[in-house]
Amino acid sequence: MALWQLEGLGLHVKVIDKRVAAGRLHRVHQGVFAVGHTVLSPDGHRMAAVIACGPEAVLSHRSAASLWGLREDSRSRIDVTAPGRRGRIPAGIDAHRHGSLTPADKTIVEGVPCTSVARTLLDLAAVVSYRELRHAVTQAEVTRRFDLASMRELLARSRRRRGVARLRTAIALHDPREQLTRRELEAKFLDLCRSSGLPLPEVNSHLLVEGISMMPDFLWRDAGLIVEADSRKFHGTVTAFEADRQRDQRLTAAGWTVIRCTWRQVLDEPERLSRTIRSLLARKAG
Repeated sequence: MALWQLEGLGLHVKVIDKRVAAGRLHRVHQGVFAVGHTVLSPDGHRMAAVIACGPEAVLSHRSAASLWGLREDSRSRIDVTAPGRRGRIPAGIDAHRHGSLTPADKTIVEGVPCTSVARTLLDLAAVVSYRELRHAVTQAEVTRRFDLASMRELLARSRRRRGVARLRTAIALHDPREQLTRRELEAKFLDLCRSSGLPLPEVNSHLLVEGISMMPDFLWRDAGLIVEADSRKFHGTVTAFEADRQRDQRLTAAGWTVIRCTWRQVLDEPERLSRTIRSLLARKAG
C-alpha cells in the first residue's frame, strides 16, 4: 500500500512508523509498504513499482509485455511509465516519463495498472531487437490480443515516437493492405539464398506431375527439392489450404521433397531456414 492510502485509512505517520517497527508493515519502496509479510509475488512487485511512481503511473515496456504474456522478462528491474513524475527514481525501477499516455493507452491487468497491448508493443519497439518485437506481435495475435484498429490509431498519433517505423514493419504482415506483393516476396527469398550461399532455385517453373502442370514457388530440379513459401494473402482460404495439400501429396508420391515455409520465417529466421534447405540439398546430392 502507498503512504497516502494508509493515511486515507486514518493512520498517522507515527502510527505507520510503529507498525513498520513492529513488523506489521514492510517498506518495499519509499512510501510503499507490504502489509503483514515481506515476500511479494511478481505481480506484487509490479504493483509496488507502479505505486512508487505516483497515481498516474502504469506498468510499461518489457514489464508490461511480460504481464500480457507477450514475452519473458528475466530482468530484476521493472519498467514503469509515470507521465508526471519528478525527482529521484526508486531503486529497481526503470522509470519512463513520456507524457503522451491517453486513457486508451491504459488498462488494468491482474489488478496492476498497465499499458494497453498496442501501447506496450509501441514502447517495446524502442527497447528490444526487431526479432523480439516480431515475436511479441506474433504472441499478441496468437493470444487474440492483437487489435489492428487500435494499433493504427496509436501509430497515427505517435508519428515522432521512437520505434514507430520498426513497429509498422513488424505488423505489416498482419494487415492485408500492407502485405508485400508476390514479386517482392520472391525477391526476399532469393536474397536469402544469395546471402546464405545457396544455389539459386528456379522460380515458378512449370513442372508436369501425373499429367498435371504445376508451378512450384522455388524448385531445385537436380536435387528434387521444392520450397513453397506461403502467406495468408495467397494461401489463407480453405480452398487454397486443401489444394496445397493435395498438390504436396502428388509431388511427394512422384519423388519430390516438398517443404513449406512462411514469409515470417523468410524475414525473421533466414539462418534457420537456409540451414534446413542446405541440409535437404546435401541429402539429395549424397
